[in-house]
Amino acid sequence: MSKLLKDLFSQDLILLLSKNIKAEYSTFKEKEFESYIFDKKWKSLELKERMRHIAFAFNEFLPFSYKKQIQILIATKRRLSSIKSMGLQFMVFQDFVEVFGLEDYEVSIKALEVFTINSSSEFAIRQFILKYEEKTMAQMLLWAKNENEHIRRLASEGCRPRLPWAVALPNFKKDPSKIFELLELLKNDESKYVQKSVANNLNDISKDNPDLIKKFVKNNINKTKNLDWICKHASRTLLKKGDKSVLKLFGFEKSSHVEVLNFICDKKVSLGDDLNFSFELKSEEKLGALRIEYVIDYLKANESYSKKVFIASQNDFKTKSKVISKKQSFKNMTTRKHYLGKHFISILINGQEFIKEEFILKA
Repeated sequence: MSKLLKDLFSQDLILLLSKNIKAEYSTFKEKEFESYIFDKKWKSLELKERMRHIAFAFNEFLPFSYKKQIQILIATKRRLSSIKSMGLQFMVFQDFVEVFGLEDYEVSIKALEVFTINSSSEFAIRQFILKYEEKTMAQMLLWAKNENEHIRRLASEGCRPRLPWAVALPNFKKDPSKIFELLELLKNDESKYVQKSVANNLNDISKDNPDLIKKFVKNNINKTKNLDWICKHASRTLLKKGDKSVLKLFGFEKSSHVEVLNFICDKKVSLGDDLNFSFELKSEEKLGALRIEYVIDYLKANESYSKKVFIASQNDFKTKSKVISKKQSFKNMTTRKHYLGKHFISILINGQEFIKEEFILKA
């Protein structure tokens, strides 16, 4: 059985935190701290609820000013910094800042800069953007020039308008101009960690301001390999929507020369198994630049359908034919529950639908 993310906040973790806090604060009440955390509600708490609960425990058992509390927590984090696999667990420190540090901007910003290394302050910084937009974004412009990739990445990740699991930034959904000022400093970053964040930020922007992303791509494509990757990854939502102008920017515009032949797909698939399908692309000329996608129309509980687009392949094909063979899992997941009954699968070439057939999901 796979481990739940929330279980990373385990008894071993709390004992480790407790031991290292005590090394910095000799009269720290370890046992009381541990008992406070593992109360009757602990097992029912989800990931972020557990983080928040631990943050409140820090405040309860560090009876000092906020500045002194931060000094102890920074020292504790540094004692644990050699444990690279604890990035998510370390976010309890940032959560403490988010809850208790909003009124002490200077101390909190310096703390988030320290805490983001080998972790991420992407959630906590958003509260400071909401309360102190001008000076927080000015700080993030400085972070964008920092020598540490974790700090540069925070500059981009922290101001994503629609960061998953986080509060949205409505001002930036309406007008992302301040974000673009920052991303101009980061778009040529050599770190893949930073590049992914830049692309994800741009993809967020595309959901509210698609024309601005089209302009960015048009101005930056075909300059460097890294920028090309950022542009394509930033455009993934628009590409999945079949936006013709974006498809054209990447050369995925011609499809009338292509035939889809020999489409073979399971007519029935059992819950928990894979749907297998294959097809052949043929042309009298070179296939050329093709974005090949498949769409599953998932049956929902209310008997309506929800479309999900998946990429099968995208390339500049030099041959006149290409066989595509894929499978799609129908195991239930935390992010998708499957319902028995009629589903549909479609094949898209450069945004144009060529094939649509039904199949049955059975018990």
